[in-house]
Amino acid sequence: MQYDVIVIGSGMVGTSIAWHLQKNNSKVLVIDKKAPGEETSYGNAGLIQREAVYPKAFPREMGEIFRVLPNTSTDIRYRWSALFNYQSALYQYWTNSVPKKLTKIEDEWATLIEHCTSEHDVMIQASGADDLVRKGGWFEIYRTQKKYDEAIKLAERAATKGVQYKLLTPEELKEFEPNVNFDQFIGGIHWQNSWQVKNPSRLVKTYAKSFEAMQGEIKQAAVKNIEQMEDKSWQVTVETSEGELATYNSTHVVIAAGPWSTELTAPLGYNFPLFPMRGYHQHFKVGEGNRIGHSLFDAEKGYLMGPMEQGIRITTGAEMTTLKAPKNFGQLEAVLKIAKNVLPLEEAVESEAWCGSRPCMADMKPVIGPAPRHEKLWFAFGHAHQGFTLGPATGRLVEEMINDKPLYIDATPFSAERFER
Repeated sequence: MQYDVIVIGSGMVGTSIAWHLQKNNSKVLVIDKKAPGEETSYGNAGLIQREAVYPKAFPREMGEIFRVLPNTSTDIRYRWSALFNYQSALYQYWTNSVPKKLTKIEDEWATLIEHCTSEHDVMIQASGADDLVRKGGWFEIYRTQKKYDEAIKLAERAATKGVQYKLLTPEELKEFEPNVNFDQFIGGIHWQNSWQVKNPSRLVKTYAKSFEAMQGEIKQAAVKNIEQMEDKSWQVTVETSEGELATYNSTHVVIAAGPWSTELTAPLGYNFPLFPMRGYHQHFKVGEGNRIGHSLFDAEKGYLMGPMEQGIRITTGAEMTTLKAPKNFGQLEAVLKIAKNVLPLEEAVESEAWCGSRPCMADMKPVIGPAPRHEKLWFAFGHAHQGFTLGPATGRLVEEMINDKPLYIDATPFSAERFER
């Protein structure tokens, strides 16, 4: 069967792209080896982060570097195999994190972030997903005055980019969350116009059902080959779970496979400086003594606790490792020792914690737009920690590009051309 567009990837980014294209009268097929929302989009913190106007830079202060080097921190850990495998990308990440470059990157990045809630809201209303989203913001809490003062300065700058926030004392935090022990904290920031999602995977699935209701198609299979034909159309070969091969043809192909995207772009001759960052999470059963209404990020320890349908979700910071490396629960175990002093967490829901990888680019910006050397091939990956936040905004942008419409933002900073040079 001939499609207008094949989208490879059914996470938040891929699903949002497919939704926008189908809504605008394209015949779209989504292909992924897993069901929608079952990989990276399953395991995030469940936040649509309007406040995330600053991408995560490589630490450059010597004090921060020496803190991370022992590899025992709760916010960031690394494996030597990853440092070796991604040394070129990491070096570029380091050089792009100098203040002069970082300021420009932040300004460009913010042009996407500023549309994150409004673009999610379009899809939320269309898909009937209101019950999954809470619009009361979330809390970032601090233990030391130095770090808190630094965060306040950043919040003041973020306010110039449309971010709404309020500073809270421990007593005020306690009024919001009486079950939380704030004794070790000196204050917090309430990010007021960011949203919480009580089941990130289910939100993606709800968007996917809306896509299917518009006659979009989803096939669960592993992509084995992407080939451009003589007439410039595309043929995608897949292998089903039963081991059968099938081919699908389309006018356009969009690669939106998160950290796996480079496995698909490399055979086509593209070498992107993308590296994965792994995160872990585990849920704990909720009772009257540990019920919370807002997600809380322990900023100086690098973990987040959030109220989910599955229970209280505890997420780690980042582990720099390879995609296929075995799980290492050391970082999560260290986080849980701290978190259990902040909120009673007695009984885990799962027998084993979940882990997944985020796709990070060396210049902290996603790749969104046409492939430089192939007609009607499109890229949409590398959103780092914000793929869940930026899926709908990316979806709208890609749809406008494919259908040659005026773009609602300047897409030049996200062009794949920047790596051709």
